[in-house]
Amino acid sequence: MPLTDKVAAANQINDLLKMILSGAGFRLKYRITVNPPATGREDWRQPEITVQFAGPDSPILLARNNALLNALEHLAVKALHLESEEHDRIGFDCENSRQVHLEEIRMAADVAAERVRKSGMPYKFAPMNSRDRRAIHLALSQPGDLRTESEGEGPQRCVVVYPKDYKPGPVKHVGRRR
Repeated sequence: MPLTDKVAAANQINDLLKMILSGAGFRLKYRITVNPPATGREDWRQPEITVQFAGPDSPILLARNNALLNALEHLAVKALHLESEEHDRIGFDCENSRQVHLEEIRMAADVAAERVRKSGMPYKFAPMNSRDRRAIHLALSQPGDLRTESEGEGPQRCVVVYPKDYKPGPVKHVGRRR
């Protein structure tokens, strides 16, 4: 379902969070913003609805690589029945962890791009989730001298960065011959 009525979606997220947080006894507050101000990153899609958490139980949201924060965001996306290509229209954050993570992804993409430009050889990232893969693809979409592809299945899916016109050659085996 497309996200057409953002205010109604924000109200639905609010109802969901009230139920979950009060039922679980979390000491957290949150602010939901519709159409937040731009971050200045034209190559990254800005979420149209953001939820910022704060409070004494913030460390619980951020434990284990933001597992609970990501789970809450996932529940909100499912409650809104968003299609997979619209998942990034909703963004949950706590103590600016999401923004810091996106900047780390951006820096990793820049390092990989420079490595590929210098060596002329592909660079394969470690497996990552779909949102991080998308951030890599977007970060490297300009200036156009590189191309990115996702490869692998399920939790082993990763991004590979190639020079734009890269064509793999024959496989060379290195080592002793018998």
